Amino acid sequence: MAKDIYHSIVRKALEKDGWVITHDPYLIRRMNRKPYEVDLGAEKFIAAERESELIAVEIKSFLGSSMTYDFHAAFGQYGVYRFFMDERDATRQLFLAIPEEAYSTFFLTPDIEAICAHFNVKILVYDSVQETIVKWIRR
Repeated sequence: MAKDIYHSIVRKALEKDGWVITHDPYLIRRMNRKPYEVDLGAEKFIAAERESELIAVEIKSFLGSSMTYDFHAAFGQYGVYRFFMDERDATRQLFLAIPEEAYSTFFLTPDIEAICAHFNVKILVYDSVQETIVKWIRR
């Protein structure tokens, strides 16, 4: 499956931040069905660990023609992945990785902030040019 345009950038940013990549992609196994590869559309899941903290990261570029549409798609995927992870891998926290530009222009609006807070969406903000993690938002 195709990787998100920022897949390698987020992977490098996590490694710079001291994370060890353990799965690329991270598979979410379900009963007798094909596992989610979390590569729906053009995204990729990376699993990583640091010390005793386990995370999974859904990478989004938010480069489509509508930030609202991109948010709806990302939010839907995030919810499905978190549901199955809560059942099968509750020790691993799920993060939505978004570029700094999308965070500052869209995710800081009151409605989007309120939605993310209400649903406890964990966010990783990355700088796509410097290939660094800018901010972790843990709810």
